[in-house]
Formats: sequence, structure tokens, C-alpha cells
Amino acid sequence: MTARLSAATLDRAAGPVRRPGYDFSRLRPGIVHLGLGAFHRAHQAVFTEDAILAERGDWGVIGVSLRHPDIAEALCPQDCLYTVEMLSEAPQYRIIGVVRRALAAMAQPADVLAALAAPEIHVISLTVTEKGYTLAPQGGLDESHPDIVHDLAEPDHPRSTIGCLVHGLAERRRRGSGPVTVLSCDNLAGNGRKLEAAVLAFAARRDAKGEDGLTHWIGKNAAFPNTMVDCIVPAATQASRDRIALALGLIDEASVSREPFAQWVIEDRFKGPRPAWEKAGAEIVGDVGTHERLKLHVLNACHSALAYLGLLRGHRLVREAIADPELSSFVDSMVADEVAPALPELPVADYWRKVRRRFANPMIDHRLVRIGEDGSTKLAERVLPLVIANAPAGRPTGRLASVVRAWLNLAGDGVVKDPQGARLAKWAAAGRDMAAALDDALLFPAPFRADPAIRAAFLRETG
Repeated sequence: MTARLSAATLDRAAGPVRRPGYDFSRLRPGIVHLGLGAFHRAHQAVFTEDAILAERGDWGVIGVSLRHPDIAEALCPQDCLYTVEMLSEAPQYRIIGVVRRALAAMAQPADVLAALAAPEIHVISLTVTEKGYTLAPQGGLDESHPDIVHDLAEPDHPRSTIGCLVHGLAERRRRGSGPVTVLSCDNLAGNGRKLEAAVLAFAARRDAKGEDGLTHWIGKNAAFPNTMVDCIVPAATQASRDRIALALGLIDEASVSREPFAQWVIEDRFKGPRPAWEKAGAEIVGDVGTHERLKLHVLNACHSALAYLGLLRGHRLVREAIADPELSSFVDSMVADEVAPALPELPVADYWRKVRRRFANPMIDHRLVRIGEDGSTKLAERVLPLVIANAPAGRPTGRLASVVRAWLNLAGDGVVKDPQGARLAKWAAAGRDMAAALDDALLFPAPFRADPAIRAAFLRETG
């Protein structure tokens, strides 16, 4: 019977597999990460381990699964070791040791609170997806969201990411634990500022109920840098786990796969110590904006286009969709005629050529249905700002509008999951009237109602 990966079996890993190059058992935590999914384990955790290899330091990660305990339950029997598979013509395998503890928030709330408040923790990072920030369509904290309503009523038993984070910051204040950097690593424009605004709005509501001074303390003691992260990380499957087990010679229930490319751009805005991420290839910069806009409006927008239009054409994977001549031509034209004109100061064409090659990687099974999830939050960041930029100037918006229409239909039919799924199902059942969709403030931002040029262009293109 094949043994399972753990500290005790690590030496039995197959020869070509790269093992941690340091004594991870002595590594003390310095980071708490909220959202212990595949992306963090394949991206930020690898950068952090490389930073430790370059410059040492106690930067072990305490990972927190906020909703489901599956990842924590998979990691704990493995002493939090797991394998990263780099998918290329000759796949490479690496065992990561930087995660030192895995917690499930719902089952271990006291442990999570203690971790967030510990004085040795200097960084709290997040990968919770766009919807995890519980933002309203206008961008601020959605105080009507059921989880936020619950957390404002019961702040010591939070359900939301924002409630959990503020609970931890309040405990840091109570214990005198000192400053902390809160690092959003999700695909939101201005992710750090949006997270900061949501945290301060939630804290202000707690202050109004008697907390007294929490908002001021957070403003003085927490930094929220903007970041941009990029790496294609397909969801793990039994096939990928079996492939990794064969290469490793050990069973790994927490393994992840990713493309070789990875990028991490972080605004130079920290409170206190941090890992030497720049020694691991991260870019510490004064302004993340250029990197962020290219990623969101080119890579992510095209991912969404391939997902929705590819699903309608019967494809399952990104590499299948980009290999479809008609769909490939559609996306090329969308980038040239509708994305690039909205971003005139950015090197869109060159960036797209590089991204296109990454999408075509034959080793990566990146499922379109997974990319298509949560379109109501994703498209608000990726696609709708391009329409808002183009329509008043009389520039084309037809292909962008086709992507949005495809999302509405697929989500309305339940083919892709969406936070507004029930609302979209009712819209679909009522006849799929585009004007009615634009009138819904939970589906589209205000310019689609207030600006006649935007509304007219969108209705003309989607009809």
C-alpha cells in the first residue's frame, strides 16, 4: 500500500522531486492566510518559501479554510506538507513546507482568532475570490449581505471574511499586538483599498455599537497594499492527484498543479516586517495600477469570454476554447478592437500574445465552468469597465456585450454558479429582457442606467 506524504515519509519521495531546502519543522509562523485554497498554495506560499530560502526569517504560514474544512483536513495528516506540480512538457514536482498549521474557521474559531491576534503575526493575507469581500455593486461594503448582517449582530461569531478579519484586528488591539499588513491577493481593481474601505466600514459600525476607537486603531496600525497576482492554477482532480502520486511515490491529498509562470506585484505599503518576497521574484512597486489593469482587462476578461462563449460551443477547457478557430478569432478581435482602445496607455497587444500562449498550454486542464462561476462579481471588475470606457466615446462594444449576454443566459439557466443565481433564474424565466437586466442594480452598475450612451450601445448590441 502506498504511504501518504508526511514529515515521516518525506525522505521516501521519488528522486526528481524537490524537497524543502530548510528545516521547516523549526519554522515559526509569521503569516496568517485566509482562504487556504489551491491558488494560495500554488502561488503566494511558493513565493514565501523561496523568500525564506533566500533570506531566512520566521515566515511560516497558518492557513485558514473559511467555509469548508476539506483542505485543512487534507493537510493536517500530512504535517501540512503538499506537492506543487509545474505543468509543462516535462512536469516538475516540488514539496512545500512553509504552511505550518491548517485551521478550519467554522470548527476552530478560537484558534483562528488567536492566530490573527498573535504578536508574532506581521502579515494577514487573503485569497477569498471576488465574492468573498461582500461588496455592493457600487464598491463599498454590502451591509445588506446576510453574512454581514449576521456579523454586525454577532461580531464575536463571524461568518464573513470581513467580519472574521475585523474580529481578529479588534483582538490584536485588545492584546496590544501591534501593527500588521493585510494583503489582498484577489482579482479586484484596487484590491487593497477596497478591502481597507470594507474593513473600516465594518469597524465603524462596531464602534457605533460601543467598540469605541477600533476604526481609528485600524487606520493607524494596519496597512492594506494593493497587489496583482497571476498564475493559472486549475482545480485539482483525482486524475491530477493520481499523476502526482505516481511521480512522488506517495499519496498527497492536498497537491496542487499550476503553470510554470507566476507573477506577484505588491504595492510598497507595509506596516512592520515582511518576507523578502522580492528575493523570490515578486515585484515591490510604488503603483500596481498598470499590472493590475492589464491582468484584469486582458487576461481575466479573455478568460471570461472563453468560458461563457466556449461553454455555449460545447467546450470544457480553456485550451480547447482557444484552439477553436472561430472563438480564437473572436477573442483576438475583442482585444484589438474593444480592449486595447479602452487602455491606450498599456501594451495590450504584446501582453495578449504572451497570455494567449499560456492559455494554449496542452498540459493544463482549466475548466471553463469553474472560470465562469461568480460572473456577477467577476465581470463587474473585468468587462463592464471596458464597456463604460468605450460606449460614451463611440467605440465598439459588441463583443464585450456578447460575453455579458452569454453569462446572463448561462447563469440564468444554472449552467454556471453565481451569487445572483436565483435572481438570474427569475430573469430568464420572465423572458430574458436585456433592459430589465440593466435596470437591476445588483446585476449592473449605475452607468448602465444613468448614461444613455452606455445603455443604448449595450441594448443595441444585445438586443
